[in-house]
Amino acid sequence: MDIRSIRKLIEIVEQSDIAEIEIKEGEHNIRITRSKEPVFISAPAMQAPMAMPAAAPVATAAAPIATAPQPAETSGHTVTSPMVGTFYSAPAPDAGDFVKVGDQVAVGDTLCIIEAMKIMNPIESDQAGTITKILGVNGDSVEFGQPLFVIE
Repeated sequence: MDIRSIRKLIEIVEQSDIAEIEIKEGEHNIRITRSKEPVFISAPAMQAPMAMPAAAPVATAAAPIATAPQPAETSGHTVTSPMVGTFYSAPAPDAGDFVKVGDQVAVGDTLCIIEAMKIMNPIESDQAGTITKILGVNGDSVEFGQPLFVIE
């Protein structure tokens, strides 16, 4: 892929409502993302946890201890996060939650959204049943494999 093609793709993205485009051509792969908000990747932010080694392990160690007993206490099928991101229980801040405790869900029903890299990823139920616990907290960060829902 030559530079003229890449520039043309950038122009197309700028002139349209497209937020992101990814092109694969042979071994080449290019992704162009348009963001109205500035994205900052800062090396000092990455170094901040290393500057305070005593605080970081305590916070990291406390989180798994608090969440580890919950899945062990629950029975039923646990839906876990397939990615790292931000958990949203509703499609918009002023909208109602996708599911509540006690709701019946079918396979393929949307349970929540996880935002990762400014992309909203719907998380669907992989089992039919009743929501017995919602472990995700709206607006909080979630890790890969973190339990989000329990379905019985």
